[in-house]
Formats: sequence, C-alpha cells, structure tokens
Amino acid sequence: MKKTLLLAALSVLPLCAAAQEKTERLDSVVVSASRAAGNTPVTFTSVGKADLESADPSHSLPMALNLLPSVVTYHEGGNGLGNSSMTIRGSKGSQINVTLNGITLNDAESQEVFWVNIPSLTSLLSSVQVQRGLGTSASGAGAFGASINMSTAFVGADPAGRVNLSAGSFGTGIGSAAFSTGLLPGGWYFNVAANLGHTDGYIRNAKVNSQSLFAVLGWLHGPRSLRLTYLMGNQKSGITWDGIDLEQFYIDPTYNGAGKYKDENGNTCYYDNQTDNYAQHHIQLSYTRAFGERVTWSNTFNYTRGDGYDEYYKTDRKLKRFGFPKDYEPAVSDMIYQKKMDNDLFVVNSSLAFTASRLKMTAGVNASWYRGGHWGEVLWVKETGESRPGVDWYDNLGRKEDLSAFLRTEYSPFSWLTTYTDFQYRNIRYALNGVDDDWLEYGAREEDRLNYRRNWGFFNPRAGVTAHWNAHRLYASVALGHREPGRGDIKENVKGSGLDIKPESMVDYEAGYAFSGREVVFSANVYAMEYYDMLLETGRLSSSGYAIKENVPRAWRRGVELALGWKPCSWLRLDHNSTFSVNQIADYTSYVPYGDDSGRTFPVNYGRSTMLMSPSVIAMFRATVFPWKGMDISWNGKYVGKQYLDNTGRDNLAVPEYFVAGLSASQEFKLRHGDLHLSAYVNNLFNRQYYAAGWRWESYDEASGDIATGSGVYPQAPINFMLELSYSF
Repeated sequence: MKKTLLLAALSVLPLCAAAQEKTERLDSVVVSASRAAGNTPVTFTSVGKADLESADPSHSLPMALNLLPSVVTYHEGGNGLGNSSMTIRGSKGSQINVTLNGITLNDAESQEVFWVNIPSLTSLLSSVQVQRGLGTSASGAGAFGASINMSTAFVGADPAGRVNLSAGSFGTGIGSAAFSTGLLPGGWYFNVAANLGHTDGYIRNAKVNSQSLFAVLGWLHGPRSLRLTYLMGNQKSGITWDGIDLEQFYIDPTYNGAGKYKDENGNTCYYDNQTDNYAQHHIQLSYTRAFGERVTWSNTFNYTRGDGYDEYYKTDRKLKRFGFPKDYEPAVSDMIYQKKMDNDLFVVNSSLAFTASRLKMTAGVNASWYRGGHWGEVLWVKETGESRPGVDWYDNLGRKEDLSAFLRTEYSPFSWLTTYTDFQYRNIRYALNGVDDDWLEYGAREEDRLNYRRNWGFFNPRAGVTAHWNAHRLYASVALGHREPGRGDIKENVKGSGLDIKPESMVDYEAGYAFSGREVVFSANVYAMEYYDMLLETGRLSSSGYAIKENVPRAWRRGVELALGWKPCSWLRLDHNSTFSVNQIADYTSYVPYGDDSGRTFPVNYGRSTMLMSPSVIAMFRATVFPWKGMDISWNGKYVGKQYLDNTGRDNLAVPEYFVAGLSASQEFKLRHGDLHLSAYVNNLFNRQYYAAGWRWESYDEASGDIATGSGVYPQAPINFMLELSYSF
C-alpha cells in the first residue's frame, strides 16, 4: 500500500480516479489473500466487472464462465435459470473451492455450491478469478481441480445506479436494480442490489422463481476500512435432477417424470409442487487496518443461514418405511412428503500481509463451525388422507469444525525472478449422527444408525518460481493437497459397503508460458494432477440425487491448455482456448449391486479406464467486431469432446461430442444523464439437439449373470433468445 492511500482524506468529495482505485484496493484486501498475483506461479484467469455484466442475464455464474479454458457447463432444466453445474479440467463442483470475499461458499458437508441458491450472482460481482489446479491456499475445503474467487468489493467515488429488464424464451423474465451512494462525507458508502427472476424452463417442471438481495454498508477512513455485507438468495424450482431415459430423449427431450401419478380415472397427472425450495442468508463483517506502508491486517466474520425442503409426490410407497405401524392399513399408498434441512455456518477469517520491494508475505488463519440438520415429514397419504407434520421418519445431524492456517511468501532475488512458497495446515472434525431416510426400510436395526466421527489433519505445501521480463512470463510449480470425504460419500458407504472412506490426496504439477503484447495475448501451460485414493463418482445416484463416490487408489489428469487473444485492428478481436487431456484411472473395479436389494455387490474389473465426465478435448473460439462506437457483435462456439457417464469407458454409456454456438449483440446509447444499453443473446444458434451430462445405474442378476444398465441424461435447450434493456448512471 502506498502512503497516499493510507493518508487519503476520504471525507472530501469528489475523489479523483487514482484515489478511487487505491481506496478500492484497501476495501478488497480480504479478497486478495486467496488470490494469485501476476507473478504467482499458478494457472489462473481473471474476469472483470464489464465482462460479467455483458453475460446473458439468465445465466448463472457457471454458465457465464463457460468460455474459459477447461470449463464445461450444463443445466438440469436446459436453459439458464435453475440448477446448473460446471466442471473444470473434468473436476466436478465438490472439487472446486468457491469463495466470496474470502469466505468459502461450498457447503461444509456436501462440499458443493448450489448455484441456484444464489441467483443472478454475476450482476453483483466486481471480479472473479478462476485458478486451475490446486491454486493458492484458501479457506474451507481445498481445491481439487480449481478454485473460484469472487469479490463484491467495489467503491465508486460518485453515486451510481443501474436498472435491468430482460425477457426471453421459455417464459423467462428477469428484473434487477442496483444503486450506490459513492463515497459520502466521513467516508461512508452504501450499495444495494435486488433481483427477481422467473422461467418456465425448457423441460417440464423446470420452472424457477428466484429472488436475491445484496447490500453493503461501508466506512473508509485513512488506513481503516469497515464493511458490512448482506447477501440473500431465495428460490423455488422444479425438481429436474433425475434427468430422462436416453430412449425418451429421442422421443420427447422436454419430458420429466418427476411427480408423475394416476388419478382416480386412470389419467396420467403430474404433481405441481414437485419442487426444491431453499433460502440462504450470508452476513459478513470485514475490518481492514493498514499499519504504515507495508503491513495490512484484515478480518472477516461470516454467518450463513440456510433452510429449505424438497417436496415429492411418490406412488406405491410402503408406509412402514415412513414410520407408520407395521400393521397399518393400507400397507402401500401414494403419498406426499418433504425432505427438510437447515444449516448454520460461522466463520472467522484473519490475515496479515507484509509488502516490501522484494518480499511479499501473507499469513492467515480460518476457523469455521457448521451444523446441518436433515429430516423428513409426511404431508399426505392418499388412501387415508392422514398427515404427520412434525413427526420425522428420519432425522440426522452433521457437525463440522474446520481450523486452518497458511503462510505464503513471494520473494524476488532479482528483478526478473520471483520465488513462491505456500504452506497450509488444516484440521477437521466431523460427526454425523441419527438415521437416514431409508433406515425404516431395512428394519430399523440399531447397527444401521449413523454414528460417524472422524478427525483429519492435512499439511498442504506449495512451491514454485516465475521468471518475468518485458511482456513474457514463465512459471513452474508443484503442490500437495488433501481433501476429506463429504457427507454423501460417508453415509452412503457406511450404509452400503461399510467401508471407511479415506481422504483423497493429489500432487499438482503446473508449468506455463504467457506473452502479453499490444495486439496479441498468448498462454500455454501443461499440468499433471496425480491423485491418490481419489474419491470418484461411480455413476450411481442416491435417493436425493447426489453422486455416490468411492476411493480409487491411483488416477491422474494430465493435459495441455492453450489460450490466444488477438486484436489485429480496432474493430476486430479474436479469442481462442483449447484443452487436450488424458484423464485416467490406473485400475478400476466397478461394484455392481445385486438386483435383490440385499446390499451385496458384484465386482467387475475394467483395468485402466477413462474417468467419467472428463472430455479429452475442449475448445472455444470467439470473434467480436466493433462496427461503430458503442456497438459490439460477438459470435462464439464451444466444442466438448466425448464423455462417459461412468468410469468403464463403454460407448453405450457416453455423452457424444457436441458443438454449440452463440451470438450476442450490444449497443450503448449515450444520454444526457446516463447510458442506455440494449443487448440481444442467441443461445444454441444452430438449434442443436444434444444432452451435456447424465448418470447411470446398474443391477446384477445372479441367476443369469447379466448386468442390466440404464441411464439418465440432461437435455439442453434448442435455440433460445434473451433481450435485455438496461439504464445506468
């Protein structure tokens, strides 16, 4: 930090642009603790506010990042709003560490980020950094494929506002408004943004109603910064995670069997409230203090509260598995029930940064406490009309404590050379107690109760070196990471095989070269992510739609990533990136369950095999033209190579390669007071019918020795459109 920043007279308005930039830096120090700088030897891509705001307003953050290197995205409902997922280098969401203002958003138990719970996040962010590989140390569970560091920290010198209205295909409509006071006398500022969204979705029951609210109250004075942030997301969406059978995809890709039943006359009906409902509240209080020119201390306290439920209509359910007496009549009936959850997360994050001419050091500690409850309630039984609100047929509770500390240094013995070390230690305690939703189905035996307690300690070192001269950057690094199993990994295996699921570890080797010139930007890097006891999806899903994992002793992801940006003239810009990779398991055995519900499995060995949902080729091309001032037109195409639904490499369980194109155009009109923007987006420009992801099931018939196999896939929407009108000042 420079002295002019520390001694700025923030009570005087207006501030000049340079002072504004420095003020913003002080307010966002807490974010930079987990970010890579220009000479940090890790592989990363940064996305600024302008690029985030130019994304299709119906897209969640994963969809907005779809064109970045090694990123593959899909949407359960087929179009933007609702449940969306992403992989980076083939690594799924539970292996991607996501932070907002330095605080992890990954659920402490499942380790996933459910993006539908934070609608329209792209409109609230000032920047995003995507690190591929293990990256830098961060709070929460370690990255095992990538990390996404998001920041809402932004302080403008003057008042500003923005109103957006957008509408498009499948009954999609979104409205948002944002306002910032700018810096007020005394150094105070206030930002607020609100968003409402609705879509009917592409497939049946992919409807979404979402709301989000973001507010910041901050104070900046000399070397001090205080910021209170509130983020709320609330959504009600149709259940789509089962996907559809592959045969059904070719008959009617919009079909969704969730909530299907027969009425009294034998007519096929669908339950309208087959929905996922969830609300999440994040409260963050951050304080930053600079001491002189070289030392900055930042602290954040975070509280996250989440609660919600899934509601189901199910046919021909055995009532005894829902807590009804064994002699209850009828024994089988249609019913409506809810699976409920609530959770609390407390986080304290503190870091101390020292900056000198040749040395940068950052040390930090992070402590979190999590409590997550899960239970089920019967709302209605068809044959009797009986309900059991407040009576739980299952109830389990997870508690997790996570304490970590890190020390990161960047030292430049020469002006052109930077060395890097990063040491992190994590200690995790996790306990899971109670009974799961199928406890009564198997006779409610005491030995089937969940009674799991573990304590893990991980040391995660990183080291690397960067050589930089003129417009060139050359780097290499090696990192060791560990990761604990998630709630679903634990409970499904405890109930099934009874195996003690082990933590996974990975050694990540990264090396790359980058050139940044006036007209050309180019980068190339190679990586080798070597996994030990990797927790990998088998292709099966739990009753709630979660992927079930198991330990694989040895696996690896190795590849090359290329990126090129070229602006040959003032009216044209070309961008390209591609990834070529090998993603393999050294020796894979699939354990196929018997079809008699006995819990037994039949082993089938496939030797060396390809990891599921890990394409060997990913490529993107984009051309943007600027025909006149304020106008830009962009065409993009994304190619994703063949993927497999499980780890066996069978062609009948594959997602075929696909190429999808998009087109967008935006025109800015300068008004006397503010700017008017009109944007149009065309997704799936060539109207390709395809599915982008899925899952599989298997069953072994002991009598015949045959293995029955089936799959569910997620169809993606055909050509669709969005129009956006925005006014900003």
